[in-house]
Amino acid sequence: VQVVESGGASVQAGGSLILSCTGSGYTFSRYCMGWFRHVPGQEREFLSFIGSTGTTTYADSVKGRFTISKDNDKNTLYLQIDSLKSADTAIYYCAADPPRLGGWCSAPRSDQTEYQYWGQGTQVTVSS
Repeated sequence: VQVVESGGASVQAGGSLILSCTGSGYTFSRYCMGWFRHVPGQEREFLSFIGSTGTTTYADSVKGRFTISKDNDKNTLYLQIDSLKSADTAIYYCAADPPRLGGWCSAPRSDQTEYQYWGQGTQVTVSS
């Protein structure tokens, strides 16, 4: 199982960015997928989750600005970030976890310990 993020960039505050995460080595559509971010010196922060059927959850801190989606045909997870702020500067990670019951992921997961597989991260830097 491998997940690889891309799309990180240096951008101006107020702009938008779409991060991608491509999965391989597993049945992408069945897995739980999540986005997290990490600022050095702070704990890794949950951002968003998407389940097998497209059910989504968001951290309260990013609701309304972040949008998670996926394309099962392309084995790709996305995170759109709008109205970027300097506080969004971080390394962004996607994470994957196999389904537990019935072969499909339905229960939302927001704790990083609930995810088995992680990408290497992609840097987002927002300047004001």
